[in-house]
Amino acid sequence: MAKTNFSYEKRQRELEKKRKAEEKAKRKAEAKNHPQGEGMTEEASNDAEGDTEVNADAQETQTP
Repeated sequence: MAKTNFSYEKRQRELEKKRKAEEKAKRKAEAKNHPQGEGMTEEASNDAEGDTEVNADAQETQTP
């Protein structure tokens, strides 16, 4: 019967933790460089703009 390679699994977990920590540090650095509200990601800001356009269209069609 084959033995499980626990050292490989442990290394993968460590690499995943390291990757997540680096992403978190990057987000914190970006937030520090951009004052409140300006730290939104490009995707989030695009989504927010798209929502307002959809809401504006919906309001125009609902007006009696």
